[in-house]
Amino acid sequence: MTGAAGPPRIPGQRGAPDRSRQRGEPDPDRSRQQGDPDLDLSRWRGRATDPDADRSRAEDSSPEAVARLRARSRALLRDLLRPHRARLGLAVSLLLAQNAAAMAGPYLVMLGIDQGIGPLRAGDPGPLVVVAVAFVVATATEYATRRAFLSLAARIGQAVLLDLRKRVYGHFLRLDVGFHERYTSGRMVSRLTSDLDSIAELVDGGIDKLVMAALSVLSVAGILLWLDLSLAAVTLLAFPFLFWLSRWFARASAGAYRRTREAVALVIVHFVESLRGIRAVQAYRREPRNQRIFAAVNDDYRQASLRAFRLIAVYSPGIRLIGNLTAAAVLGYGGWRVLGGRTEVGVLAAFLLYLRRFFEPMEELSQFYNALQSATAALEKLAGVLDEQSAVAEPARPVPLPAGPGRGTVVFRRVHFGYRPEAPILSGLELSVPAGQTVALIGPTGAGKSTIAKLLARFHDPASGTVSLDGVDLRHLADAELRRAVVLVTQENHLFSGSVAENIRFGRPDADDATVEAAARAIGAHDFIAALPDGYATDVHRRGGRLSAGQRQLVAFARAFLADPRVLILDEATSSLDVPTERMVQRALRSVLRDRTALVIAHRLSTVETADRVLVLDDGRIVEDGSPTELAAAGGRYAALHRQWRDSLL
Repeated sequence: MTGAAGPPRIPGQRGAPDRSRQRGEPDPDRSRQQGDPDLDLSRWRGRATDPDADRSRAEDSSPEAVARLRARSRALLRDLLRPHRARLGLAVSLLLAQNAAAMAGPYLVMLGIDQGIGPLRAGDPGPLVVVAVAFVVATATEYATRRAFLSLAARIGQAVLLDLRKRVYGHFLRLDVGFHERYTSGRMVSRLTSDLDSIAELVDGGIDKLVMAALSVLSVAGILLWLDLSLAAVTLLAFPFLFWLSRWFARASAGAYRRTREAVALVIVHFVESLRGIRAVQAYRREPRNQRIFAAVNDDYRQASLRAFRLIAVYSPGIRLIGNLTAAAVLGYGGWRVLGGRTEVGVLAAFLLYLRRFFEPMEELSQFYNALQSATAALEKLAGVLDEQSAVAEPARPVPLPAGPGRGTVVFRRVHFGYRPEAPILSGLELSVPAGQTVALIGPTGAGKSTIAKLLARFHDPASGTVSLDGVDLRHLADAELRRAVVLVTQENHLFSGSVAENIRFGRPDADDATVEAAARAIGAHDFIAALPDGYATDVHRRGGRLSAGQRQLVAFARAFLADPRVLILDEATSSLDVPTERMVQRALRSVLRDRTALVIAHRLSTVETADRVLVLDDGRIVEDGSPTELAAAGGRYAALHRQWRDSLL
């Protein structure tokens, strides 16, 4: 702040105990731990344990929830694949053709040995040549079908991933603010990156081998029974061991990979939060502490991954051991049968080749099972997010707002609300704001001012009672119409990467350049915008980093002015401005607020002076109500604050 000392802030609003937090209002800032305890990862942000904090259905690990997630993920997969049924049918046909061509190899070897060697010794190479040509045809067929399948599978896989990304991103945007207040952005990043990457890894590098391995195992099992029942009976002795080992691995790895997805999400959460709060991290010298926390969550992820890989280290060699022992038994028993004339040499050779093709895919399955289980766990997490329902639901049959001038009447009728049921913020609030009236809300921190603003913007719905606009319950309004009718300007408005004009046009996307400039002039922002290197085309950079706090706030005011809402909510909207800028905005506010309903939440009484009516709140109740002049003369709380403000100007 420059120049003379600014107007005093209302006592109790900065530095006083935050009663709203004590009663349950979410607190995004209480993230510092006292001392340096043993870094309990369940509480690594330093907050008291809250069973609902940073949780969604994707993080619920109870047996019932896991079963529900599995069912939901299967339903999601079916829904994603449904538009591609025709191409999936073609892909399956190509896989079957490829598998048939691959399975022909050992059988042709058998024919070559048993029916080609004898005629060749007699001077007739014909049968062996036919077998050799058939082998070449089978190899060419396998190559062509595999190439066609990989190309088709890539198109299907990328289309499914694109659809899934759109669904998850769109669903995150539609979920209510309450969900986003408790669910960290790091977890959202994890869902959209790490989890989707796990699925993409399976789609891009392993799904064809997984399916082919499964087909090979089934095909070879049938062929072994067809070739020689006696040798197949020896092979069947290994099946109980295979079944037990595979069942153990499937059960153990499912939980292990689910734990891995959760661990990597924590790594991303801490990384994103540390970088988003890098100024606070460096200002309070939190780098060593954050590095220790990151090392802890990273080590937890390493341990979870090691547990998963240890399972593979048992399963994969176990399959090979069973396969080698089975091959040795078949070779010994089959050799004895060949010597006795009960089995042909070619049959034994083909049987051993097929046996190898039976166990090798099972061993490969253990390698790809890593990607499969990781992708399965990721799909369950994504299904859990998509299963999350917004607490602020779009009405099935929206009611339109009445048209015509003079609209904007706001009524709170017997409103009860709390961020947690056991900690109410508002208890039976009654408030009526006529159209076109500017109402200032003042009071200590935790009095419920911002809660009223959030309810009017319908970021939350009341537990009971109604909030209505022009006689229509907000719960009956279409979301798009509500956003056009009610605009909220906060202390820190988000600016997106792009030009100044694009950020102002955010309030009305179809506005032309002249309309954008007119809005900036009306709010008093034109001069500083024109002085920027490229004027209205200047890129504000990420989150408006190229502009000062005051300039970002002026752009937000211009955005709100351009939107031309029925109701404008200013939540501490001028608190980040210096005195000269605030005075300029105060002059602009008179034109911005004219002919529209406004709720102004202010910590500076200079802002309150522009209001038609002042409400003093305490503990979720209205304790004073009147015009600024009336309350200043009434001798109550507002009068005391008003005297302090007047004295500060002398």
